[in-house]
Amino acid sequence: MLTIRRSDDRGHADHGWLKSHHSFSFAGYYDPAWQGWGNLLVINEDRIAPGTGFGTHGHRDMEIISYVLSGELAHKDSMGNGAAIPPGDVQRMSAGRGVRHSEFNHAADRETHFLQIWIEPDQVGIEPGYAQKTFPDSAKRGRLCRLASPDGAEGSVTIHADATLYAGLFDADESARLTLDPARKAYVHLVRGALTVNGQPLQAGDAALIADEGELRLTDGRDAEVLVFDLAP
Repeated sequence: MLTIRRSDDRGHADHGWLKSHHSFSFAGYYDPAWQGWGNLLVINEDRIAPGTGFGTHGHRDMEIISYVLSGELAHKDSMGNGAAIPPGDVQRMSAGRGVRHSEFNHAADRETHFLQIWIEPDQVGIEPGYAQKTFPDSAKRGRLCRLASPDGAEGSVTIHADATLYAGLFDADESARLTLDPARKAYVHLVRGALTVNGQPLQAGDAALIADEGELRLTDGRDAEVLVFDLAP
């Protein structure tokens, strides 16, 4: 089973300094039909205006991944971490029993465009943690590169959740296949470009929700950047 979630059907919020599209119910956007998929609870596509950002706020018991598309995201947290997150980096913050952080775009003349991803953890009350790693385009070109996983396999960032995140770049005749467990769920989010997923064409911002399938096939990419999640049911 494959269900398409079109970009224009997502929730939308415009706060002036922040423009956001919500793939699932979040904050002021609520749709009972879109409450997450498996243990993937949030994918927000955020654009932060120059010189603005999220002030210090708290989280607990959530695995939070930031994936920057353009610009730069400045992170600071109560664990003592302070870092700039550029495109190509994956940041994971394990909120655990509680953490506070801020995220800013300090640039004076360009927005920061990034994806904010929340995955339900498989254990609660853990020590908060932070990780950040660079994954160059060469590692994602024409293949699915493992970015985050429970065991840190293939150099991925470790997350405390039953989920694996991949990213890939596809153009022209480049393609990839991924074996799926039909008992689990998968989610494909097309970041940019165009791509065909199991025979179904997607455009930038579209997503495919997959269940009861044994294989994922990515073909016919046109300047495509894609994220793929292997998720708990």
